[in-house]
Amino acid sequence: MDVTLQYFQGCPNWEVADARLAAIAAERSDVTVTRQLVESVEEAQRLGFHGSPSILVDGEDPFAAPDTAVGLSCRVYRTPEGPSGVPTLAQLRAVIAQA
Repeated sequence: MDVTLQYFQGCPNWEVADARLAAIAAERSDVTVTRQLVESVEEAQRLGFHGSPSILVDGEDPFAAPDTAVGLSCRVYRTPEGPSGVPTLAQLRAVIAQA
């Protein structure tokens, strides 16, 4: 299973997401994590980038609602603890298990 971490350098939350995805990849040999740096508004629009960090599972963003904005911004996720810049480890494990 391919998991892509999309991010831009100005957002601090991508590093937390990267660490959480690395932990999952260490648990599951079928998960490969790649990083994709998004460097411009034009590239964000072309990719359908919903903000940093975005996590794609086999090319799909399981956290994006149909009305999620596209652009070069930091992303906010709904978590059991409230709004956060990254999904929880449990949320990430769940979407990867469902893929």
